[in-house]
Amino acid sequence: MEKVLEVKDLHISFDIHAGEVQAVRGVSFDLYKGETLAIVGESGCGKSVTSKALMRLLPTPPSRIKQGEILFEGKDLTKLSEKEMQEIRGAKISMIFQDPMTSLNPTMTIGNQIMEVLLKHQKLSKNEARNRAIELLQLVGIKNPELRIKQYPHQFSGGMRQRVVIAMALACNPKVLIADEPTTALDVTIQAQILELMKDIQKKMGMSIIFITHDLGVVANVADRVAVMYAGKVVEIGTVDEIFYNPKHPYTWGLLASMPSLDHKDEELYSIPGTPPDLLNPPKGDAFAPRNPYAMKIDYELEPPMFKVSDTHYAATWLLHENAPKVEPPKVVQERMRQFALSSGKKGGEFRG
Repeated sequence: MEKVLEVKDLHISFDIHAGEVQAVRGVSFDLYKGETLAIVGESGCGKSVTSKALMRLLPTPPSRIKQGEILFEGKDLTKLSEKEMQEIRGAKISMIFQDPMTSLNPTMTIGNQIMEVLLKHQKLSKNEARNRAIELLQLVGIKNPELRIKQYPHQFSGGMRQRVVIAMALACNPKVLIADEPTTALDVTIQAQILELMKDIQKKMGMSIIFITHDLGVVANVADRVAVMYAGKVVEIGTVDEIFYNPKHPYTWGLLASMPSLDHKDEELYSIPGTPPDLLNPPKGDAFAPRNPYAMKIDYELEPPMFKVSDTHYAATWLLHENAPKVEPPKVVQERMRQFALSSGKKGGEFRG
């Protein structure tokens, strides 16, 4: 498959009064043409910082990219000037943010906001840009687009505003779309509609999507591959089947166990004990060790490498070392794996434990 984007050993820090916050600590992943890569993890794990770094949207200072590469179309985006990045943002890499109201100008009509993108990057005439804006609103499922382009953001519902933001992001047919928790501010019914819309548009346009979320339920429906982040690092990466039916990292087990189940309404909700580490002073060894009931002595001394599970599946846990004791996922995780297997049509609810 053709690689669209490569992130190699990315380190990002924030310099604050108390010291250096090491927000991203050696993140690496590839994005392939036409695929959806989901990046998941708790708040503060570094997923949004990583996504904003791809578009160079982090304020400098206090942020700085200490090392690493972001390769796109043969260029390292970390080395480009602001003027060069302005030619890429919106035109080749677009982003959808969590709250559409922060992305829309309340004083401009919807039509003018979409046209602004087209006039800057596509060099269209005003009439051509207006016609294209109407087409884009139709594409994202907004009825009466000829009327709607004359209206303002406050005249749209939350779900409709998010559709407008998607239309703006798609205006220049980008190769990569970064969606940073695009459905979190919406109710469940509208969430499902927006996710279905994004999948449909992706098929039509053949673009690649990086989907940032903390909701594993969303991931199961939209992703081809999943990268699980913890404390500024990717701790497990694999296809959606591998992450849901054959997870290897105890943190991934914790995330799966934390998902509520409709089959067991009286079941007590599971939560991962403890809190993420302070990245002002990152811990020695495996950052998840203090919260990991299966942690061994080596977890507190040495950081685990990425162990290969398959050609597409890697996890950074000492439990995969050949000398480590054999540990099965907890029963609640095995139950979640069975539920996902059944819901996706796997025969007899099969899973690979």
